[in-house]
Amino acid sequence: MRTIKLVIAYDGTDFHGWQVQPGMRTVQGEIESVLSLMTTVETRLFGAGRTDAGVHALGQAAHFNTHSAIDSADFLRGLNGLLPDDISVLSVEEVPNGFDARRKAVARVYRYFIYEGDVPLPFTRRYAWHVRSPLDLEGMRRAAAHLVGTHDFASFVGAGGDDDVTVRDVYILSVSRNLGGIVEIYVEANAFLRHMVRNIAGTLVEVGRGKRNPDKIPDLIRAKDRTAAGETAPAHGLFLMEVKYL
Repeated sequence: MRTIKLVIAYDGTDFHGWQVQPGMRTVQGEIESVLSLMTTVETRLFGAGRTDAGVHALGQAAHFNTHSAIDSADFLRGLNGLLPDDISVLSVEEVPNGFDARRKAVARVYRYFIYEGDVPLPFTRRYAWHVRSPLDLEGMRRAAAHLVGTHDFASFVGAGGDDDVTVRDVYILSVSRNLGGIVEIYVEANAFLRHMVRNIAGTLVEVGRGKRNPDKIPDLIRAKDRTAAGETAPAHGLFLMEVKYL
């Protein structure tokens, strides 16, 4: 038995998320179908994390186990030749047996993009949340600083989250403005709760709009109440950038 690791990019617009769902088009389902075709047996793919419908990835990681003799280079060529245009496999690597894309991960990196402008742009509508008024980035950075570290993020769990433990370690949370009016929220943590990044982004945007005091974020954390935090930011602005391993 061999274990193969993939790094995958996808445009999440037309998918019902990562995880296989009956009757739904999903990223996991599309890749499993191609792997099963290539190996001639049903092949299960295990992802490092489950992205929601509409969320994109530039560095999702996954693994599968196989008895197939197909080498990594041929897997890479075959997958990219058979997969739809909104999924690309960036790398294929044989790894030691026992590797698990989810359990062996030590950190995940997400970016959330916001476009500031009076008029929405057709080029950003799939990949950034359109906000008309300029945001107060200094206030957003002050708020973000309170979220760095080890905290109970119960106030940022989306409906349907099934994690018994809601404590997470946020290593980096930064806010910047790039050329063209794109605001970027960068967050790196050991792991994330359901909708956690989108709920953080929605809360920071409320701060940026002057609707929330950045110095009250510690009170929000202590509340452990989803209704205390901001709105859930739209899925299409979120990108899974990288999954890190030792």
